[in-house]
Parts: sequence; C-alpha cells; structure tokens
Amino acid sequence: MLTPCLGRERVHLQLDDALSSARWVSVVGPPGSGKTLLVRHLAARREPSTWVNAQGLRTSESILAACLDGMHVEAAPGDSTRGALSRALDGTDTLLVVDGVDVDADGLGPALQELVETTSGARIALTARTMAGQPGERVVRVGPLPVPGAHEPLAGPAVDLFLARIEAAGGYPVDLAEHGPDVRRLLTATGGLPLLIEQLAVQIALVGLTNVAPTASLTEAVHASFELLDEEQRRCFRRLAQMTVPVSIDVLADIVGVSRDHAAGLAAGLARRSLIEVRPDGRLDMLTPIRRHGAILAGSTDDAAQAAQGLIRWADRVAPVDLNSGAADAPWLADLKVMRAAITAAVADPATRDLGYGLANRVFSSLYTAMRAREAVEILEEVIVSGDGPAAIGAQVARRAGIAASEVRGTYEGLWLLERSDQHAEAAPDPALELSRNAAIRAEMHLDAGVLTDAETEARRAIALDPTGQVEAAAMRTIVDVQVSRGEFPEATESAQRIHSLTSANVERFVTLSVRTLMARIALEQGRSVEAASAARGALREAEKLAEDRMALLAEVVLRQIEPETPANTVDRESLPWAVRLPVLAQDARDHFLAGDFARAAGLAADVVVLADSCRLGRDAVDGRLTLAHALLAQDEPEQAATTFLYALEQAAAMPMPLRVADAFDGLALAADRRGGSRQARQLAAVARALRAPRLAVPWGYAALKRIDPARTVPDGWIEDGQATSAAIEAAAAVFADHHEETVSALDSLTKAERQVAERVADGKTSRQIAGELFLSPRTVDAHLSHIYRKLDISSRAKLAVMVADLRS
Repeated sequence: MLTPCLGRERVHLQLDDALSSARWVSVVGPPGSGKTLLVRHLAARREPSTWVNAQGLRTSESILAACLDGMHVEAAPGDSTRGALSRALDGTDTLLVVDGVDVDADGLGPALQELVETTSGARIALTARTMAGQPGERVVRVGPLPVPGAHEPLAGPAVDLFLARIEAAGGYPVDLAEHGPDVRRLLTATGGLPLLIEQLAVQIALVGLTNVAPTASLTEAVHASFELLDEEQRRCFRRLAQMTVPVSIDVLADIVGVSRDHAAGLAAGLARRSLIEVRPDGRLDMLTPIRRHGAILAGSTDDAAQAAQGLIRWADRVAPVDLNSGAADAPWLADLKVMRAAITAAVADPATRDLGYGLANRVFSSLYTAMRAREAVEILEEVIVSGDGPAAIGAQVARRAGIAASEVRGTYEGLWLLERSDQHAEAAPDPALELSRNAAIRAEMHLDAGVLTDAETEARRAIALDPTGQVEAAAMRTIVDVQVSRGEFPEATESAQRIHSLTSANVERFVTLSVRTLMARIALEQGRSVEAASAARGALREAEKLAEDRMALLAEVVLRQIEPETPANTVDRESLPWAVRLPVLAQDARDHFLAGDFARAAGLAADVVVLADSCRLGRDAVDGRLTLAHALLAQDEPEQAATTFLYALEQAAAMPMPLRVADAFDGLALAADRRGGSRQARQLAAVARALRAPRLAVPWGYAALKRIDPARTVPDGWIEDGQATSAAIEAAAAVFADHHEETVSALDSLTKAERQVAERVADGKTSRQIAGELFLSPRTVDAHLSHIYRKLDISSRAKLAVMVADLRS
C-alpha cells in the first residue's frame, strides 16, 4: 500500500490534467519535495505503467536502455535504442515513468520529444530537478508543503504529515496546545519539504520534541537522524549507502557482516527512521539524497571497502560452482543487478580482479541457459575492459562474451572477443586447448550464418588442436549440424555415434540434447514421422527436466513441425535470444499457414526475414523466405512469391542446403504453374525430386500440401554431385524474368508490401498502426521504410507522404 500523499490533492489534479492534454509530463522540484511518491500515486491510477529508476544514470543512452529493460524489450542488431523504444511504446496506452533524472543527461530531452512525435497513445512521466524545455513537454512543479504562518492555525498537510510520522515511528502523540510553538518552529525550519518533515518526526519519536533542534537542510536532518543511531545501525547505514541498486536482506547481511536475522532487525530499525525504503519485493533501497549523505559519512571510514568485500563475499557464496551447468531457475538470478555490482566491484580492484573474472565465468551458464545473453555480454565485456585476468579464465570469459555478443548484436559481432580470447590463450597453461575452444565457437558462428564450409573447417580445426579431447564433443555437434543442413544423413548419424562414444565427462548436456534433436530432424526429412516425433519428444522432456530452456524450445520447434497439433510454448518471443527466437517465430508462421491464416503467416515470416538478415542468421533467413513465399502464393501473389522463392534458392544453394534448395524449386514450380508454364513447372519440380532422391528425403510441412507432378528427367547440367548447378538456378530465374513491367513512376520500383506501407504512411498512420493492418511487426514496417527511402532517395516519412499524395492527385 502506498504512503498517503498528504496535502497534494491539487498537484494530483494538475498531473491528471496534464496527462490528459499532453503525452509527456515532467514533475520538477527540489530534492525531498516528494516527486517520486507523487508519481507512484499517478502510476497506480494509470495502468498499465512501466517504472524506470534513472538514479545514477548519466547519459541519455543509458536511461533509454533502462526504459527498454523495464519494458522487457530487446533491440535487434543494428537497431537504435530510440527506434526500439519507439516501437515498444507506439500504439499502446502505457505510462512510462522515468524517475530520478538528477543530472542533465545529454540528449534526453530531444530523445523523449522524438518518442512523443513518433508514437501514439503512450504517456511519459519524468521526475527531475529541472525541465527539459522541449515542445511536447508539460511541466508540473512540486514545491514544499505550506507551513502555517505565525498567526495561522497549526493545521494543514505539513502538520498532518508531521504528526502521522511521529506516531508511525513509535513516538508519543504531540499535544499541539502545549507544544504548538515548538512544532511551529520546527516546521518553519523544514521549509515544508516532506522528507525534512519526516526526518524531524522520526527524531522526535526517538528523543522527544524538546530535544530536537531545527534543521534548515536535508543534509542536516539526515545527519541528525544518523546521530541518533547506535554504532551498529550507523555502520549498516553507511554500508547500505554504497549500494547503487536495491538489495535483499541476504546481501545486507554479507555487506554488514552479520547474520540474516540480525540484518533484518537492523533494516527494520532504519526503515522506522525513514532512512531506507522497503520496496514491494522486500528489497532495501535509499532515496538519492539520503544515499548521497551516507556515502559522504563513509568517506572517513573503511565502510566502502568493507561493503565491497561483503558484496563480493555474497556473490562468491551464491554463484554456481560448476562452470557449465548453470540452470535457468538459479535463485541468484533474481538478484542479477546485485551480482553485476559485485563483479564490477571485484574487477575494479587489482587485488580481487582474478576473483571477479572467476565470478563472471561462473554465472555465464545460468545466464545463457536462461536466455539472458544481453546481460551476459554486458557483464563479461565490463570484466574484460577492466584489465587482464588469469589467462585461462580470461580466455574463457572473452570467448563466452563472444558467444553472447553474436546472439545479441549479430552472428559475427563476437569475433573481436574471440580474438581477445586468442590473446589470453597464448599465456594460458594449455594454449592449444583454449585455441581449440575458440575455434569451436567460430565454427558455431559460421554455422549460424549459414557458411557451412567454414563451419566444418573450424570445427575440425578445433578437434585437431584439442590435446585433451574436451572440445571434441561440442565441435562434433557442430559438424553433425552442418551435415544435417547439407543433407548428408549417413555421415551425420556416424558423427552422432562418435559423440555418444565419448566419455560423459567431456560431453556437456546441451550437446547430447542438440544431437538428439538433430536426429529427429533427419527422421523428419526422410519421412519417418513416428521416429522423429519420439526423438524430439524425448529431447524436449529431458531438456525440461534439466531446466535447459533453450534446448527445450528448439526441440519443441522440431516436434511442432512433425505434429502441428503440438501446443506451442507461451514464452514471450520478444525476450528470446535471436538464435532461438527466429526458429520459434518461423514455426509460428508455419502454424498460421497450415491453419489457413495466410496474411498472418506472411507477416510473421516477413519479420523472420528482416530479423535474420539483420542478425546474419542465414539458415533462418532461408526458412523465413520459404514460408513467406508460400504465404504470398496462397494470397494469389505469384510474381512476388516467385521473387522470394528465387532469393531463398540463391541463399540455400550458396550455403549449400540442398533440401531447402529442393523446397525452393518446388515452390517455384507452383508459381510457374500458376502463370501457365506447366512444362517449366514440371522441370523445376523434377529438380526438387532429384535433390531429395539420393538423400531418401521427402517434402514435409506446407511443401507437401500441394505439389507439381515432376518431369521424368532433369535437363542436362542442372544437377551435379547431388547439388543444383548455377545453370539450374539461372534457368529458374529465366522462367520469371519477363514479369517485370516497365516502370512508369518512382513508386513502381517498390514491391507490393512496400507499396502498402507507403500508402498507409501517406494516410498518416504510425508504424504500429500499419503493422496491425498488415499483420507485420513494427520493426518490419520500419525495415520496409528503410528500403523505400533507399529506393526513392528520400529520408523521411513526410517526403514519402508527399510523393504518394502527388501520385494520387
């Protein structure tokens, strides 16, 4: 339950009125005036709302990133923080509260102005010392509470707050008739600042009304309250002031160096004195002015160092011991911000930097399994830039940072971190082993990008470099994945058997789960549906049992491909790392297609394509384009479908993924038949059959729903060594080469999807509104706009709207 906002009825009305007429309200006033409490009441009256604590953040980028975190939104690789936040807010009625902007953050005002201009519906409430001075900003000023003058009755909100806090702190009721002059004198000294009034009230509850001296500043009031604490409470206060994030009782116990029960008692005492806040989740926090004074008091003591040591001690106690088996349900994940602060403190001191490296290394598996790759890469990069740690651990930290960076920022964005890991490896006790591990990760990056030859080369190099056999299983898993992608099923099965023959100590859990899922994929490709479903279901159950969330989702995707009636996991797609999110979204699109909802299938598949291209996840881009092309064909758009099939064909052939090439040829056969080229259609279908036959593969999913009867033979030169040749690809493109009409205006260079977006921009619709009409995501709408701007050589929605309007007229 929120603390009552005494005497602020008028300000409440001002806030409500401001938000009804403007979408950005800044609540400004001096420290201690109660801005935060006022906005908490505002947020409680306006659901949904997102609360962002901006205290201590020094740049606009860090504040905007905190807003994304608060809304649980991940920016795509290459995406700006502003763009991602704009899309998250657009078309919603969310109240975004940014509390505690206590510095003039560079560029924050223009950034918020841009959010207001590019979105509709969402509201922003900001608490700060000063206004931003932007056109869309409405300012509500919060001043002190009115204090009764010398000849006015001793009543009003300042008096009510004063008396209520004395009683809440356990003090005796104050007789205003007897102590009126003292009360008036003390309230006058506070200037009506609520936080000052509360501090004086707590002091009175402890020592009595006549023993409290008036204070003219918040610092004096906080210090007076501090002086009334015993030495243990003072130490607790000073050490808690070193924490920049809310902490639990367990953390407090470690930083103070007492038992948990004792820490709870100390916290209760400080809370009664209004020196700390107890948040709804039970964590302890301080208002910025109070924390600032606590930090000053600690300057002449060793409390800052002792608090850091206690924080590190807590982290060392709760972090996993096993480097490779962290679970997504690890209890310490609830205190991730505190863990990050502990690691930061550890690496900041050369004496504890090695321990900081170790802590970062130990928490990685839990973060990765919980699919919190962004937090992982931020923590690990902070460790790396702090200075060199132990060579072997440093190599692993940099390598793991590379793994996470590739998922968050794009497939190859972690390469520089692997190079840093190579540098650490040279000084490690076993350089060959570390270099082998790095090669195995490079192989995975190439695999995600669809550069299969490089992936296999790096994986085999990893095995050759490995002197211990520890890396072999992971590298062989990559090889199995490459072989499955290339349709080399006997070789993949043999490689999987080799993994099973290795000692269990050298095989991580995710490796065996992944291999089982890949074996299910082979059975699916070859039409052995019962075997495929059994293998996928087994991998799914085992992953769920082990809390391997990532592998559970990937196994579920395969099971949904085999048995479309399988219920889809309700996990928030937007929170997933790209390497997991895209296969899940691609399967969602297939489900819509099979259900006959072709528009939604096309929209979702288009999202997959846009995201896969930006992340450089090549195999997912092929899957997305195949689904998109089929959905376009089902919506009677054969020309655009053919273009999309051809693009998927070229991508799949370059990797190579011959079975996806076969899918593209089947799709092109349908498109050719739709435009009356039955002979050409049968030739294209014959290529698909010829690619599947030596692999004992069959079409599945939507590719099996409707097919063209293939010709008896494939034209000479179209198939070579089981792969479609460039001649076959060129012949397929030639079938559709004549469908382009002569361009009569600049807008005719746009695809149908781009034209639909352009028309709606001219109607004044936002990206979110357009996305809703076209069954796309706002991100995909913005990607279409980027393509439109490039084609038309323009740079804004306004210019596009003018071009469309001119054409209409």
